[in-house]
Amino acid sequence: MSLLRHHVAGAPAGDGARTSPVYNPATGAVQHEVALASADETAQAIAAAKAALPGWRSTGLVRRADVLFRLRHLLVERQDELAAIITSEHGKVLADAKGEISRGIENVEFAAGLVHLLKGEHSEQVARGVDVHSVKQPVGVVAAITPFNFPVMVPLWMTASAIACGNTVVLKPSEKDPSASLFLAKLFEEAGLPAGVLNVVQGDKEAVDTLLDSPDVRAVSFVGSTPIARSIYARGTRNGKRVQALGGAKNHMVVMPDADLDGAADAAVSAAYGSAGERCMAVSVLVAVGGETADALVAKVSERMRKLTIGDGTDAASEMGPLITGEHRDKVASYVTGAAAEGATVVVDGTQQGFEGDGFFLGVSLVDDVRPGMKVYDDEIFGPVLSVVRVDTYDEAVALINDNPFANGTAIFTRDGGTARSFEYDIEVGMVGVNVPIPVPIGAYSFGGWRNSLFGDAHIYGPESIHFYTRSKVVTTRWPDHTPTQVDLGFPSNH
Repeated sequence: MSLLRHHVAGAPAGDGARTSPVYNPATGAVQHEVALASADETAQAIAAAKAALPGWRSTGLVRRADVLFRLRHLLVERQDELAAIITSEHGKVLADAKGEISRGIENVEFAAGLVHLLKGEHSEQVARGVDVHSVKQPVGVVAAITPFNFPVMVPLWMTASAIACGNTVVLKPSEKDPSASLFLAKLFEEAGLPAGVLNVVQGDKEAVDTLLDSPDVRAVSFVGSTPIARSIYARGTRNGKRVQALGGAKNHMVVMPDADLDGAADAAVSAAYGSAGERCMAVSVLVAVGGETADALVAKVSERMRKLTIGDGTDAASEMGPLITGEHRDKVASYVTGAAAEGATVVVDGTQQGFEGDGFFLGVSLVDDVRPGMKVYDDEIFGPVLSVVRVDTYDEAVALINDNPFANGTAIFTRDGGTARSFEYDIEVGMVGVNVPIPVPIGAYSFGGWRNSLFGDAHIYGPESIHFYTRSKVVTTRWPDHTPTQVDLGFPSNH
């Protein structure tokens, strides 16, 4: 059985004194062991990034852009190989894995425009003979801590922008599916990135704590659950770091009585059960406005659910694969089995669907008559479970969403432009879709929620990532001329 090690300064590293199993979720078999970094091994990766910083920071912008353009080419050229790695360790179907790679490439394309993105400003003659200009400079060594559900896309969200801005990076991926990060590091270096600019440390809390406490790490990007995001934000900022920590979600999809209900049902099934619901932007709550709307939706969604094909992600016939681990599958199932005791109605019980073999499969579930206060509503389940909340009016739907502690994404399905515009204005959520169930912005915008879905003030990728990974410096200049000077102890004035 192979041991997956760290990638530090362009070479494998780590002795593998502590390891963790890496499963194939479709079979339940252990296919690798992954090394878990000690504090010393993590410090070595930080040191490698620090040593590479002066050289990479001084690299010309056009040269940096050239690396990113070549990286994009390699990602496209080798996407089949990379998708197979994702599917083997995460479990998502190959088409979904390729979609993830495509969305990651979007950010590489955006970051490749760094010559424009890193332009400063200039003001001439703010006072007699005095000019002012600003520049954007890298923050330094950056830590990127990424989740299991998108082992390629999220690392590319962070690393492409950070590297474009002249920083060096220590990437700490999930230990559940670590191989994709090693593949990415090799592609970066094949594209011309110098060794040490991107380092990969496999590990758990020991590695994360070392990154958060190191004075040489200047900024931290994180995507994961809300409790851990809150903890990382608190510890990182306490240590004087710039931190963006994206947490959990409970994404609501409102369906108005005038909506195309067939289209809404298609969207709800796609958004709830794609990637087995292991997406922070998955729709997990269907908010039906009006009893007739709710009854029709439950019937249409149920009909579509029963036609889904669940199986090994490498099988072209599969539409949904397994969950990441057996423990997570059992936790997701517990929300369904406990829903009836809380007063909800289990319309489709995916826990009763049988599967051959030892893979971490779970059927899709639909739970009706859900209300706030039930665990199936309050918790981020992160699995193939869709709840239906019935409300009577648009105002009730808006209040329900705005009262939820999570505020990552939301959507409304309606044919009425006035209702859609009101929703866009009224709703207090970071990303909003109008007849779009998963409103993940394209790479030229930025991704992030509000409230307990984001800790910090900078969203990830896009324009806000350039702000996060740079510091602004303002320079005021005056060159000697023939104007007489004199001592003046008054406060400087530009008049």
